[in-house]
Amino acid sequence: MSKNLNAQTADPADAAALDFDAIVVGAGFAGIRTLYELRELGLRVRVVESGSDVGGTWFWNRYPGARTDSESWVYAFRFSTEVLNEWSWSERYPTQPEVHRYLSYVTEKFDLRKDMQFNTQLVAATFDEDSETWLATTDAGETYRTRFLLTGLGHQSHPYRPPFPNLDSFQGKWYQSARWPHEPVDFTGKRVAVIGTGASGVQIIPLVAQQAEHVIVFQRTPNWVIPSGNHSLGEEDWTEIRSNYDAIWEKVFNQPYALPFNAANRKPSDVTPEEQEKILEHAYKQGGFRYLFEAFDDVQGDEESNRATSGFLRKKIHEIVRDPATAELLSPQYPLLAKRPPLGHSYYETFNRDNVTLVDVSRNPLVDATRNGLRTADTEYEVDVIIFATGFDAVTGSYRSIDLIGRGGVHLLDKWREGPRTNLGAMVDDFPNLFLVGGPHVPFANIPVVIDREVRWIGRTIARMLEQEQRFIEPTTEATDKWTSLIPELLDGTLLVRGAAVNSWFLGANIPGKPVGALSYHGGAGNYFAALDQEFDDGLPGFVRR
Repeated sequence: MSKNLNAQTADPADAAALDFDAIVVGAGFAGIRTLYELRELGLRVRVVESGSDVGGTWFWNRYPGARTDSESWVYAFRFSTEVLNEWSWSERYPTQPEVHRYLSYVTEKFDLRKDMQFNTQLVAATFDEDSETWLATTDAGETYRTRFLLTGLGHQSHPYRPPFPNLDSFQGKWYQSARWPHEPVDFTGKRVAVIGTGASGVQIIPLVAQQAEHVIVFQRTPNWVIPSGNHSLGEEDWTEIRSNYDAIWEKVFNQPYALPFNAANRKPSDVTPEEQEKILEHAYKQGGFRYLFEAFDDVQGDEESNRATSGFLRKKIHEIVRDPATAELLSPQYPLLAKRPPLGHSYYETFNRDNVTLVDVSRNPLVDATRNGLRTADTEYEVDVIIFATGFDAVTGSYRSIDLIGRGGVHLLDKWREGPRTNLGAMVDDFPNLFLVGGPHVPFANIPVVIDREVRWIGRTIARMLEQEQRFIEPTTEATDKWTSLIPELLDGTLLVRGAAVNSWFLGANIPGKPVGALSYHGGAGNYFAALDQEFDDGLPGFVRR
């Protein structure tokens, strides 16, 4: 398949010297959306995907209970009105199998699969300065020459498993939530350990508890878990959604987290304590992230709003969980949103079951696996199955799997040793024609919407290059410095900055040895979209094009 071209002899002016105009890494939301955009420009594109099918996160994360935390009608591609009118989600928060079916449906509808290469890991890519092209190498030893390289690697795609040296000695079975087997796993009659209470653990625990003989939940830091209020969607729901889609998307594009919510336009001090209680109760019963944004304004930045919403949740935990000691262990002592709060589907109620035990490992951490289970410094827990729901080396971790080498032989990971550097979250200085799709420094928000708007900008930018017969685009060091310094400034204006103290993944604090700092843009999705548009309308002043 590969031409294995010699970097010194390829003529950059000769399109025939290229294997592809563009290579896209990953076939999840980012890869699918990018492939569609580039094909609309008439480019020859190849998507390389390490999995055996489309889906990305929704291919690998097949664990029990996996589902979205964004409402289905906006956890979707925006580029096709036809798709929006044809596809009907069955639930407010669809499960992994349904999201995977949706991505497969879009892939088939636009005949995208013919440009995809599965079971292929891109292991290295080097920018050849003589030909101004990229040489991309796969794990099978294939080498492709391409003009543009686009990475749709995902924020949550590089799993983290605690380093238990003796895990191989464990006589039972163990699973990792992010690499769940395709065949069903039966926990009937099993003693199961679940390590981790992030989004994956919160979704896994209630379902496994319904099957297992006993479940031991090992919790380092409790999470704020918001009730989902999930429900099925019927024809009447979809008639209403589709008749209001323009207004829904308008809300999405202007809401800080790219969600279809209205601003509350009030603070707790604007109402009486009795009214405050009614407002919070109403938002709580609605379920989902509406609780964070439609009760009171600026929960992420205003301490008054944060105290009110988190205090109400703490009270609910103690009302739901019958054992006071367990309820207290499940009650976070940090601001709401300092860690990414997942949605719960009977999560707190599960700790009322006789077959569920909560173990606090914040002061007595797990140290290793044993032949029969797990042990802390002073206790061994015998189990038949271990589930690692320990999350990801998020945002930048996925770039560890590819050795990206730019101008002057600089390696991307060396450039990012103290944290990522980007301009607009889209490109990196010294790495011409490399576009990061949904990578570091884009908004911490509803990711399909963020991807859609970023890919639109990438498509318009490449189209302009083609029209003006320009060979490459690369951000200036000055613009990259400016955007990179803006990222921590925005974080410092929120309560999210406290996430470093509670091992939040969106600061990289969950990974030993990883630099702790802002990985995402916290200035609001609408402001990010405006920045993209302004950059393009101003003629791309933060970039060099030749």
